[in-house]
Amino acid sequence: MSEQFQMIAKTFQGLEEVLAQELTALGANDIEIGRRMVSFSGDKEMMYKANFCLRTAIRILKPIKSFTAKNADEVYDQIKAICWEDILNVEKTFAVDAVVFSEEFRHSKFVSYKVKDAIVDYFRDKFNKRPSVRINKPDVLLNIHIAQTTCTLSLDSSGESLHRRGYRQEAVEAPLNEVLAAGMILMTGWKGECDLIDPMCGSGTIPIEAALIARNIAPGVFRKEFAFEKWNDFDQDLFDMIYNDDSQECEFTHKIYGYDNNPQANEIATHNVKAAGVSKDIVLKLQPFQQFEQPAEKSMIITNPPYGERISTNNLLGLYQMIGERLKHAFIGNTAWVLSYREECFDQIGLKPTVKTPLFNGALECEFRKYEIFDGKYKEFKKQEGEGEEGEDSKESGFKPKEGRDFKPREPREFKPREGREFKPREPRKPGEFRSRDDKPREFKPREFRKDGDRERKPFDRERRDGGKEFRPRERREFDGDRKPKGTSYPERKRREFGKKEE
Repeated sequence: MSEQFQMIAKTFQGLEEVLAQELTALGANDIEIGRRMVSFSGDKEMMYKANFCLRTAIRILKPIKSFTAKNADEVYDQIKAICWEDILNVEKTFAVDAVVFSEEFRHSKFVSYKVKDAIVDYFRDKFNKRPSVRINKPDVLLNIHIAQTTCTLSLDSSGESLHRRGYRQEAVEAPLNEVLAAGMILMTGWKGECDLIDPMCGSGTIPIEAALIARNIAPGVFRKEFAFEKWNDFDQDLFDMIYNDDSQECEFTHKIYGYDNNPQANEIATHNVKAAGVSKDIVLKLQPFQQFEQPAEKSMIITNPPYGERISTNNLLGLYQMIGERLKHAFIGNTAWVLSYREECFDQIGLKPTVKTPLFNGALECEFRKYEIFDGKYKEFKKQEGEGEEGEDSKESGFKPKEGRDFKPREPREFKPREGREFKPREPRKPGEFRSRDDKPREFKPREFRKDGDRERKPFDRERRDGGKEFRPRERREFDGDRKPKGTSYPERKRREFGKKEE
């Protein structure tokens, strides 16, 4: 049996559950979900398959050593203590990527420099030679992750990020990440059972990823290389067997439609679709969303409209209002999924979502919302789905009568006072009468008005209010002809006077 070891699959925040499901289907063991990562165990074949087959993983890390360090010198000592000739040699190049979440270590670059110095000093002390550092496409890529004082050094088996599939020839402004696009599709549960539409497809990322999912084509088939191919223990025959195995691929009998109103985006999407080899499954068309019409077959929409952050539009809210209008009138009986960033944009769609899932698109905290477009009232729609068979009244009240017996409403009962004591109605009170707890009436005495100290209240004195000043009525002025006619409001007079519009 092959040697089992721990691995870490990195992903975007919000896609951890989807990635765990992919690893389960792949046959991984000891799967545990973390923040933006999923840990698992397996052998060398599992590591190759994880890089080659996973759609929602960014990179696959193989931990070398975990330790605790409170400062940079302790990191240096722990890294230098590793037997590096089993991993590197002086002829190979390497690079170090650092991810730091710590109060002790403030700068990730400084941490990566310390790791680099420890490796170089190890080889210089032992062989009087040192391997070179190469930033772009090194032979061995290392990753050190520090959370407070817990450090984990890993080998990066992927190299270049796995979202770089290899089929994208060109890209439009702010293209959707391939890993995020695949994760969105997998979250909907769509696997090719019906047509799929992206009315704002841009460079075609969602349609291409959907075609690969529908045909079950591994995303790594387009990649030129993986980092593990340069490792000392790389098994070429094992990787060739995984690469050439197409037994899991299947037929796709529906269509995927990608629309966009930008001619340049349509041309770029056409090139990318051809590079991915899925031209027969995807139909691209230059068409604005305003012209979207009801599809003939059952379909699903998955789209990523502009947010107004990296892509500017003249009327962002009007765009989302138009999206809602087209969905309500030209997508009846189907389901739409929309990824967006702003709450005010979602409000303009004017539809109630049935699912809200937080997703990160880069640094933007977005939401992926599901809309079920139905014809008529919502209650009738739910009744057709089999949820309203007990009737609207019982649906609203939450009451469900038991099966097997008729429901009989309870008859109203006549009020009867308790037995054992006589009921006596309370006698009405007389004006000014107050009843105490012992039911003995007391005489009502009105409260006497008291004086303010020794002084009685004086009548209103205008001189006291004005601080002793003598009151002089305003003199009446003669009409000079400039007064506005009666009925003219004050704001209107001010507008005429100053030429400014006031609300």
